[in-house]
Amino acid sequence: MKDRTVLEMRNIHKRFPGVLALQNVDFTLCEGEIHALMGENGAGKSTLIKVLTGVYEKDEGQIFIKGVEGAVAIRSPQEAQKHGISTVYQEITLCPNLTVAENMFIGRTNGATQNWKKMNADTEEILKSLDIPAKATQQLSSCSIAVQQMVAIARAVDMECKVLILDEPTSSLDEQEVAKLFKVMRDLKARGVGIIFVTHFLDQVYEVCDKITVLRDGQLVGEYEIENLPRVQLVSKMLGKELDDMSDIKGGQKAYEGEGASSAIFEAEQLYSDAGIQPFDFHINKGEVNGFTGLLGSGRSECVRAIFGADRVLGGKVKKNGKQIKIQKPIDAMRQGIAYLPEDRKVDGIVGDLSVRDNIILAAQVLKGFCKPFSKAEAEAFADEYIKLLEIKTASSETPIKSLSGGNQQKVILARWLLTHPEYLILDEPTRGIDVGTKIEIQKLVLKLASEGMSVTFISSEMDEMIRTCSRLVVMRDRRVVGELSGEELTQSKIMGTIAGGDK
Repeated sequence: MKDRTVLEMRNIHKRFPGVLALQNVDFTLCEGEIHALMGENGAGKSTLIKVLTGVYEKDEGQIFIKGVEGAVAIRSPQEAQKHGISTVYQEITLCPNLTVAENMFIGRTNGATQNWKKMNADTEEILKSLDIPAKATQQLSSCSIAVQQMVAIARAVDMECKVLILDEPTSSLDEQEVAKLFKVMRDLKARGVGIIFVTHFLDQVYEVCDKITVLRDGQLVGEYEIENLPRVQLVSKMLGKELDDMSDIKGGQKAYEGEGASSAIFEAEQLYSDAGIQPFDFHINKGEVNGFTGLLGSGRSECVRAIFGADRVLGGKVKKNGKQIKIQKPIDAMRQGIAYLPEDRKVDGIVGDLSVRDNIILAAQVLKGFCKPFSKAEAEAFADEYIKLLEIKTASSETPIKSLSGGNQQKVILARWLLTHPEYLILDEPTRGIDVGTKIEIQKLVLKLASEGMSVTFISSEMDEMIRTCSRLVVMRDRRVVGELSGEELTQSKIMGTIAGGDK
């Protein structure tokens, strides 16, 4: 190892049944360095961190830590801690009902014989040294999320960490809180702590980091000095699309030409929610397919959740056909003819133990009211109609939906919303994790629905799919709208340039 190298991971492999999650990955961290670990969903970031922290055991490769002779074997988070590796996760893992000092020293106290006065004094000293605005004796729950994050970091540093892993630490923070966190990170950098910063926020990476390592599909793309990797190149490396390889793949979308064409069916003005997105304007015309695009974590899903009332809306106005309406919760949106297929079908979509039939009629039953249940004959007729229409592969409508493939589960949720006959359909990652044939079927269905007058907002991590399907794209970066593209602008290079901030 070089003099300043504090961590070196070489040739790391990790396999799961049917998946090679990490393949020949190298990662090097130096003392006094803030090193961003970047990649899209499924790139291998979390797996690499879990290998390093002993949550997963690697299948191949070696890990070296400064001050330890030879390669180390890390089989548990406790062993990682002994080697000076500490992790602060996005979800704070401290105890809100205890004081700041108790959280700092939890697991290291002597019970009844603990010198509480000294513990509080030591905590005050640590908080002061890192300029953390908290008192040792105050209950942690009374602190802001940002201060709680900093307390978690202070605890990790006080336990003599050489390597500090920050996993999406800024996802719940506002700009002022992020600035305070970055000050703490820079202080730790000056003390020689090596920091691995896992984030989706490009602006933050370029503000605070020294190096970037990019992973894609479980493999190392490369390690780069921050000044040698312009943002647009970072985006291309994360997505696996080099600028000179890009082509415009626009498909043959037939525009809606019926009554009300080119008139806005839904509009939002300065809409924002408690999910942290910045106020945004948005509109969609009758018979239009548009979309939100951006890297994972850019805020695209949060925008449509605000539109549907799935997150608590804090401000802004919404209009339907030019008339102002109020959407505070999903049922309000449903009554306005808006339907929403969520990003995570297993968590927010399917009801696993219910049958295909019951999952299909669920939204329509909510609109009708549970005091007026559909008859079994009605429910069966609805289910049969949409199983046939969407070619859902199921033994019968009585089959539990959890028994179906991912693609067929997705079709069932789509059927659920089509049964409500919406004017405006929001599809968030409708083709994620399903086979190519089903993806094409869903894309064709979206274009067919639009040609018949339905308005559709379509979100996908696959840029090619967005270009094929949408006629207009709202571009997101770091939870704010940074551009809108349509017509000849809908090319991969233009989209990526806008995501990156326009620099080449």
